[in-house]
Amino acid sequence: MAKVVILAHHAVSLLNFRRHFIRDLVAQGAQVFCLAPDYDSPGREEVRCLGAVPVDYRLARTGMNPVRDMRDMLSLKRLLARLKPDVTFAFSIKPVIYGTLAARLAGVARRVVMIEGAGYVFTASGTPPGWRRRGLRWMVEKLYRLALSYAHRVIFLNPDDLREFVERRLVDSSRTALLGGIGVDLDEWAVAPPVLEPVTFLLVARLLREKGILEYVAAARDIKRRFPTVRFILLGGLDTNPGALGRQEVEAWVSEGLLEWPGHVAVQPWIAKASVFVLPSYREGVPRSTQEAMAMGRPIITTDTPGCRATVEDGYNGFMVPVRDVPVLTQAMLRFVDSPDLIASMGAASRRIAEERYDVNEVNARLLNWLHI
Repeated sequence: MAKVVILAHHAVSLLNFRRHFIRDLVAQGAQVFCLAPDYDSPGREEVRCLGAVPVDYRLARTGMNPVRDMRDMLSLKRLLARLKPDVTFAFSIKPVIYGTLAARLAGVARRVVMIEGAGYVFTASGTPPGWRRRGLRWMVEKLYRLALSYAHRVIFLNPDDLREFVERRLVDSSRTALLGGIGVDLDEWAVAPPVLEPVTFLLVARLLREKGILEYVAAARDIKRRFPTVRFILLGGLDTNPGALGRQEVEAWVSEGLLEWPGHVAVQPWIAKASVFVLPSYREGVPRSTQEAMAMGRPIITTDTPGCRATVEDGYNGFMVPVRDVPVLTQAMLRFVDSPDLIASMGAASRRIAEERYDVNEVNARLLNWLHI
């Protein structure tokens, strides 16, 4: 029986984005240990119900404190030495870096990582980076270069990130693989009837500036002046990331009547209430939220950037707009206000693309092959 350790930075992320993968690993006969630094009792029970073993470990999800991170890495090395896995699978920046180094020190035979997105330090902010950001990028590149040299397989979600990591010499191209999106359960995310009245736009993301939320709000303000019945919904929780928005800022938009903000809630019911899914992000891996919206038959408006551009065929299942271009974003949204018949036709095209590219069963079969399970 193969023994697999999954290294996560966040228990909620593990359960939201790796549930089917854990299930498929267990179905293949693997003994699966799911490591996360912030389990609660319901989270542990969910992992056990999937047939895996929840394990706590120390990891600071944000911030770069070399002393603390080194201490946590050595603690993880000791934990992995006790578990004796055949393979580790890490995703998100800190588990990828420190988990891979810890696995190498612990003598784990196979080490596989997934780069879900280039992350904050590689995402252009629209202004020249300050010395802090330049220093952080330098440090992250050094750590990536070291850690990825010990990874047997480095999986990317989009070709732009793969190309950038290779060009920056962070990873050797011979050990890379392109997944194209983590996939969704097409039965679970079934098509919902199109919403034509009122036209309703939905953005789902962590509340970070780099997700294009400010541009979404600016477009909403413009459209609301002309079409006050159009709805704008923002789903997502507050975050500790350096680019995070504050509660007062978001609540001010709600008070102004620009948008509705239910907070961090289940996404599926809100996609069903939406006409069009909007993600004006500055950069992504391949966003899971967009894949879910496509599976439910929603048109997509997103940016011509790494990760995002993979989800839209412009004019077929939605529209692609330049990053930070509020006028063009506004015009793309107005296309659906002026021609609501596009909602059903482009939504059906989104579902077809989801079936072709984002079936989680096909995606996981490729992952299992790369793990040698």
